[in-house]
Amino acid sequence: MAARLQALAPAPAAQWVESWPDDVGADRVRQAFAAAYPAEGGDEADGASEVRVYAAPGRVNIIGEHTDYNAGLCLPIALPHRTYVALRPRTDSVVRLASAQEPGAAWTGRLEDVAPGAVTGWAAYVAGVAWALGQHLEATGGSAETVRGFDAVVDSCVPYGAGLSSSAALECSVAVGIDDVAGLGLAATDAGRATLAAAAIRAENEVAGAPTGGMDQSASLRCAPGHALLLDCRPGLDPVDAVEQIPFDLSAEGLALLVIDTRAEHALVDGQYAQRRATCEAAAATLGLANLRELADEVITAAAATGDPAAREAAFAEALAAALDRLPDDVSRRRVRHVVTEIARTQDLVSLLRAGRASDVGPLMDASHASLRDDYEVSATELDVAVEAAREAGALGARMTGGGFGGSAIALVPAERASAVADAVAGAFARAGLGAPGFLLAVPSAPAGAC
Repeated sequence: MAARLQALAPAPAAQWVESWPDDVGADRVRQAFAAAYPAEGGDEADGASEVRVYAAPGRVNIIGEHTDYNAGLCLPIALPHRTYVALRPRTDSVVRLASAQEPGAAWTGRLEDVAPGAVTGWAAYVAGVAWALGQHLEATGGSAETVRGFDAVVDSCVPYGAGLSSSAALECSVAVGIDDVAGLGLAATDAGRATLAAAAIRAENEVAGAPTGGMDQSASLRCAPGHALLLDCRPGLDPVDAVEQIPFDLSAEGLALLVIDTRAEHALVDGQYAQRRATCEAAAATLGLANLRELADEVITAAAATGDPAAREAAFAEALAAALDRLPDDVSRRRVRHVVTEIARTQDLVSLLRAGRASDVGPLMDASHASLRDDYEVSATELDVAVEAAREAGALGARMTGGGFGGSAIALVPAERASAVADAVAGAFARAGLGAPGFLLAVPSAPAGAC
């Protein structure tokens, strides 16, 4: 009876997560700064004039999941949802941090005390960037003391724990802020932005202790409005040569990219992410390769040498199976199969975009989700419900996005159907007894910068 009553109940309306215009975000974070650090002697106006505001976007990955740390390909876009930081430089080495999202977790420390393992919680993502930039300066003949202390307050409309890179948005907003106040000038060029991204990656990997790849930070710093960023993660590539801006104007084809925040919070520091990365690295070593990208290139090249599409598909499967047979266990085989096929799907999706055929990418998104669910085993009930409900409501394709274990899914939908698909997903969540999801539209937006 309860199930019948629940089925007859009105479907809940979709909850939309709006982005902030830059002037609104900047005003919010300035007010938060004034509340956290009121004038402490001297002229209040002079102190306020030193506060500068920077912002960096979250990202959503169209395809290419768990490939970045395997030297593969990925295709993110910058979201209109951004993290804002109000930053005031200091003349000493003290760093004081506060966040509107973590009101009880203010942090104070000194730059000389920041090191891997020395800072915990959200502050590690901020202080870690300052540490990593200091390390970069020392390694390139400069002085780490060029990076001085600062007071900073953060506010954000990037959904937290949604797999939309709220941590990278935090790191990159701070990175462009430190770059500016320290006069480094890195944000002025794409090559310099690659250096800032590398510092943010070190902060996350070494100080925060999350062994992620480099896609998130690269997207936040190097994406362009109206484009997706094709990122080639092979080591040794010139950073400028490792990216290509791919036009991504879904509205021109009457389409929209719907992001479904399942609100099943994910975490990349609980061991599951690191475990999969270690499995991939061990598999590559077993195969005598530096990384799984090398295997993907071998398999894709073997398939490309054949004729018609059916023959190429058969050759791809045969070459991949031969490599998988050399691995010692089924888990390794499934993980490797996902990485290789996901790199191939990324190439295929980019080819469709270049040909102006965005409406045809849905099957590749569907296949990506199946691979992430079955071979990489990083999906979750909420993600599967979101993907299936979106497809049933008219999505051309749908998949989980981000690291998984919760977080978000994306659906490619006819633009006029975006609200209807969102309502259908919200209804499916209610019928499944799951918490209400959130929704946003992903429009390729600007990278990190000053406000």
